[in-house]
Amino acid sequence: MHGNGILRKGALGLLLLCLFFRLAAQGRIRVSGYVHDADGNPVELVLVQVKKSLEGAMTNEKGFYSLKASPGDSLTLVFSCLGYNKAERIIPHAKGDLRLNVQMNPASFDLGGVSVTASRRQISTMQHIQADQIKLLPDPAGGSIESLVVTYAGVSSNNELSSQYSVRGGSYDENLIYVNGLEVFRPLLVRSGQQEGLSFVNPELTQSVNFSAGGFEARYGDKMSSVLDITYKKPKALEGSVAASLLGLNAYVGSASGKFTQVTGIRYKTTRSLLGTMQTQADYQPVFMDLQTYMTYRLAPHWEADFLGNLASNNYRFIPHTRSTSFGTGDNVTNFTVYFDGQEKDRFQTQFGALTLKYTPDANKEFGFSASAFNSLESESYDISGDYFINDEETSDGISPLTLGNYMEHARDRLHAVVANVGHYGMLRLKANKLQWGATAQMERIADRTAEWEMRDSAGYSLPHTADALHVFSNLYAEDRVNSLRLSGYLQDAFKFRTPQGLFTLIGGLRGSYWNYNDEFIFSPRASLGFIPNRNQNFTFRLAGGLYYQPPFYKELRQISTDAEGNRSVHLNKGLKSQRSAQIILGGDYAFKLMDRNFKFTAELYYKKLDRLNPYTVDNVQLNYYGENCAKGYAAGLDMKFFGEFVQGTDSWISLSLMKGQQTIRGVTKAPLPNNPGYNFSLFFQDYFPGYRRLSMNLRMMLSGRLPVTPPYQGYEGGYFHTTPYRRVDIGLSYRLAGRGDALMQRPLFEHLKNIWLGIDAFNLFDIQNANSYTWINDVQGHPYAIPNYLTGRQLNFRILVEF
Repeated sequence: MHGNGILRKGALGLLLLCLFFRLAAQGRIRVSGYVHDADGNPVELVLVQVKKSLEGAMTNEKGFYSLKASPGDSLTLVFSCLGYNKAERIIPHAKGDLRLNVQMNPASFDLGGVSVTASRRQISTMQHIQADQIKLLPDPAGGSIESLVVTYAGVSSNNELSSQYSVRGGSYDENLIYVNGLEVFRPLLVRSGQQEGLSFVNPELTQSVNFSAGGFEARYGDKMSSVLDITYKKPKALEGSVAASLLGLNAYVGSASGKFTQVTGIRYKTTRSLLGTMQTQADYQPVFMDLQTYMTYRLAPHWEADFLGNLASNNYRFIPHTRSTSFGTGDNVTNFTVYFDGQEKDRFQTQFGALTLKYTPDANKEFGFSASAFNSLESESYDISGDYFINDEETSDGISPLTLGNYMEHARDRLHAVVANVGHYGMLRLKANKLQWGATAQMERIADRTAEWEMRDSAGYSLPHTADALHVFSNLYAEDRVNSLRLSGYLQDAFKFRTPQGLFTLIGGLRGSYWNYNDEFIFSPRASLGFIPNRNQNFTFRLAGGLYYQPPFYKELRQISTDAEGNRSVHLNKGLKSQRSAQIILGGDYAFKLMDRNFKFTAELYYKKLDRLNPYTVDNVQLNYYGENCAKGYAAGLDMKFFGEFVQGTDSWISLSLMKGQQTIRGVTKAPLPNNPGYNFSLFFQDYFPGYRRLSMNLRMMLSGRLPVTPPYQGYEGGYFHTTPYRRVDIGLSYRLAGRGDALMQRPLFEHLKNIWLGIDAFNLFDIQNANSYTWINDVQGHPYAIPNYLTGRQLNFRILVEF
């Protein structure tokens, strides 16, 4: 009986406890709603809290939140998110469930048309880049998204004339570039930055830029280093700009009319004045042009058709006259003087077109079909001879027999490439999951003809010198064709869940592809995990990894063989397999305020185990592959970036990367990875004159370590040495001559204009001599000597920008 009494008392207590919680729950109200930005886009990861309490929630991908709170005479909700101004809403007489929608405004500062916005929260390896910072950037490439990318942690470049870059020790060919979800391609024959011309991406047409230095999602293609994801604008009204400088001219116009939007840009670039600062005195005639358009048309309430088109013509003519270069160190300074004859004429013509059809039944579903084609006609021709002599700087008479010679180079190279593909993609949101999938079939047709030879003569002896025959120093012949089909597909899921510890974002996916040319299947699993702790939401942590492949394209297939007489020819290695990289990345961010300014520190550790490598050597921007899977290696490092308002109202950052990359070729030769500088430091800094914000300053500084260089035609087995570090500072001053609200803009001729900017740039401010390639000569015994080819020197550039 006594036991039964205890049980009855326990049951009664449990009943009262349940009744208490039920009454407490019934006494609470639910507040829910959506959070959008000024453009109506949902804002994710907004913390919604009841003021002076621990009650709160976070918005999901659609900007939706829901929380419970105690009723009262009034209820104050605080909305906060990194990159946006904090918002408070007071709800009077909060007695029942209600819906509250809120607009968040960016924590930005308008510096005369340059919008400076606090950094976004990064829960994956993909980071956002402010595209509008390009317009006032002092860029010797003439204005490109890539010129800003190279200032990010993990990214390095050692050629201001080129838009190509290396990421965490990888090659230029290991970087993916997407525009509106479509992969874009570049010409294949380009061997120097002088020839390269315009980057595909037009920054004036760009709406958003996202970049990942590794550990990217399965929806992106098969490359081992990075992905640059560009989205073009959909204008809501008439807009545009015209810009001119000593480097060329560009203009764009965007408009919207009912169901139709378009943005179209034309660019003309000439680097003639910049090339004139190089040590080779020559008649430089670079003419680069392109026309690009992006159009959208709303076919029906849920259907849209998009078109992206590009026509590019890059022409380069080079007539050298003389060159004088001093090289060496200390007391051993040597002069190299050449008198040239002949010329080089190159032409790269590309066309790209893509049509996409989208079906969006609601905000949780999207389906698309796309078709695109890329066509490239490339030709490279040169006949250049040079008579040279070398003497010590102190020598005024007498020249040793080893220092007289001449050479002649000849090439007739032609390449025609066609890449066409069709694809499907889809997206489906299911509660906390976001499913994405896609499939692509790609046809590749390439025809290549190469005919090159080089003659060298030292002290009257043709090299290589034999008693009974006359030989050229080197030659190369190829006539190859590739017709192939690639199939690829992916499936990935992004899942978000909350625990008492914080918010987790898990993204996992699988990518697979098949290429019929080498009969290879590859499967690439990839995953990432992001975490925002409730304890301190200024911290963000992420872990990513996966198995990444680099399927060979045409350049990688080329394998050079030498016959008994020394003639070199190219054949394609059909047995070449994809290079492979197993990667793991651990990183995090810490956002904080200092002196009422926004700052963020980011750090990422990475390790890449590399196998089935196809080694290559680098000459300027040309990669010469071995054409076989004969190496393995690794790359490891630490990337750090300090971002924030160094000057109030401006965005600036400092990036520092420490890395080491090593490869072992054929199990014997150990050498550094070709694009492993050891360290890379970069600075992007903005400032304005106190009390006079019309006058602003942009500075870009880069310092990169030494890269390995090999003698021509020998590879790393023939030994290597290192270049000097790459050091460069570019600075620009911009003056806003007129802007909205100025009296000038009220006049009839100027009333439709937004801003007028005048600027002056100093490229290579300290006139530092940087070399990224070498001219090789030989003495009678065949011993090679490397003469550095220095890049551009100091140059002033004047520019004007008119926005409307």
